Amino acid sequence: MIFKRKTYRVKPEKLNEINKFFHTNVYPVHIKNGAKLIGRWVNDMNDEILVIWEYSSMEHYERINSLIENSEEYQSAMKELGEYYIEADKGFLSSTANYHPPKHILSVSGYITNKDGDVLLVRNFHRSDTMEMPGGQVEEGETLEEAIHREVFEETGVKVDLFGITGIYQNVTSGVTCVVFRAEYQSGEVRTAEGETSEVFFTKITKENIEQFITREQFRNRALDAMDANFIPYEAFKARPYELVSRFVVKKEYS
Repeated sequence: MIFKRKTYRVKPEKLNEINKFFHTNVYPVHIKNGAKLIGRWVNDMNDEILVIWEYSSMEHYERINSLIENSEEYQSAMKELGEYYIEADKGFLSSTANYHPPKHILSVSGYITNKDGDVLLVRNFHRSDTMEMPGGQVEEGETLEEAIHREVFEETGVKVDLFGITGIYQNVTSGVTCVVFRAEYQSGEVRTAEGETSEVFFTKITKENIEQFITREQFRNRALDAMDANFIPYEAFKARPYELVSRFVVKKEYS
């Protein structure tokens, strides 16, 4: 593994435009091609940004950097944003040892229907090539139930009733495991989330038309499984001593 550290001196009044450029033109290409963002920070004066990326090798970095710099979107944006950057300093780092145990990310998503049987879908800025079910990362100390309620509301403005868990999906490359719930619309006005979702809507999905909406196979499989759900139980607990936090099973028959 190698790490790229880059520090930008920027004009403070242009920080929002620079952040938008990063999340639209730089971040998606890195994530799509296997790089990991260790962190991106700004100082208290809003005039310095520090970014650290992780790559599998120097060749990996060079390939991603070439994809970004040769894209028309990047070149066009840089013509506008170039004047906002004052200077940049770049360097590469390697770890002296492995100081951290393996880390895995747990996420949740929901197959959510309304009274007409339409399914709630979102389009995320960093995965703009596909629609998908709303969801996101489980926070530390949060149960799966709490996480799916929070993530769905944050991304879509919708509150839901949960009916059961329909599947568990593990991305062994990124270390992300996703638990999918089936749920029903309860209340709320459908809306997008600034900086996260560009589209949010209910639509009719069938096995015949699903590829028109969900273009990535891994997300499509989750939705297809949820259509014909075989629900499984879920339990949240604390240890030393054991304390049951919640036990979640199918709440009612789902037609």
